[in-house]
Amino acid sequence: MDTLLDNLDVFTKGFGTTLVLFAWSAVFALILGTVVAAMRVAPVPIMRAVGTVYVNTVRNTPLTLVMMFFALGYPQLGLPKLDYVPLAIIALTLYTATYVAETLRSGINTVPLGQAEAARAIGLTFGQSLGQIILPQAIRAVVPPMFNVLIALLKNTTIAAGFSVMEAGAIRAFLSERGEPALVVLLWVAAVFVVLVMVLSLLQRYFEKKWRVA
Repeated sequence: MDTLLDNLDVFTKGFGTTLVLFAWSAVFALILGTVVAAMRVAPVPIMRAVGTVYVNTVRNTPLTLVMMFFALGYPQLGLPKLDYVPLAIIALTLYTATYVAETLRSGINTVPLGQAEAARAIGLTFGQSLGQIILPQAIRAVVPPMFNVLIALLKNTTIAAGFSVMEAGAIRAFLSERGEPALVVLLWVAAVFVVLVMVLSLLQRYFEKKWRVA
């Protein structure tokens, strides 16, 4: 317990940054993933092709390489300079959005085809039928796998520690300089992650019950 209490400032800063990375990346990934999922089922071939290439390319690339590109390659492109935290958020967003898109696409495929045909029959456009009829049903069907994606995102934030971001994954290395036992520090970091995952699991159960189809 002394390891936690004596270094509460480090744990607070580390997990504070972790929550910032998670929150912003989750919001942007859900938005981008929804757009990509719509492209993947769009009636326009070029949109489907772009969505497919993006998903297959980024999803099959290790997150460490994606993070490394933004940490080391981005500054060489002559683009506006950004700190490591925004760059980590961009990397996590682009990577996680592919999983969000595929999860949503699987939910869209569970919606009976007749509903889309009925929407077209009453004059709704593709965007209207997707936003008003198909997506609301698809989201209800993919609550558990979508929260699994968010839990994976929470854990993936630790990779940012290897690129000068002071978050939960960097606590062990920082406290080792203070002479704290590494195993005890890692156990405390793991315990906090368990609590955060339990919170997400409780949210998952809440939305499952709220949106459950009788």
